[in-house]
Amino acid sequence: MPHIFKQPADLLGADGTRLERTEPLAIEQQRINLFADATEDHQWIHVDTERASRESDAGSTIAHGYLTLSLVNFFLPRMLVVENFSSGINYGLDKVRFLSPVKTGSLVYGEGEILQVDEFKGGIRSFVRVAVGIVGEERPACLAETISLYYP
Repeated sequence: MPHIFKQPADLLGADGTRLERTEPLAIEQQRINLFADATEDHQWIHVDTERASRESDAGSTIAHGYLTLSLVNFFLPRMLVVENFSSGINYGLDKVRFLSPVKTGSLVYGEGEILQVDEFKGGIRSFVRVAVGIVGEERPACLAETISLYYP
């Protein structure tokens, strides 16, 4: 269940708010292949299931790091909802790290924390740390700090 803020200004003072873990999402080979096609990154560790099962340390193909990062955009609105704003902008990312590979067939989830909120350029700016975790693994696959702007 996402944490809901009725308007952007309600984010002020929410620093330190933990955002609940989302439902898991399966990372299947078809999703990885589609991402490879979209980015023209057909490296064998991502798309060649036979070779990866023989030669990869993971024992299978793995998701692209940038595919894993892109899931931040999938998970964030499932953790945090801001209502009643005229426009919202993805302003950027800070401190992106890829900590563990996502093997094909893994279940991943998002969880996060609101790190900082302030007024910025006539709107509300939020910094949210999002972890893309892997079910059954201790270390997350990816950590990223998102920066969002909301205009009333």
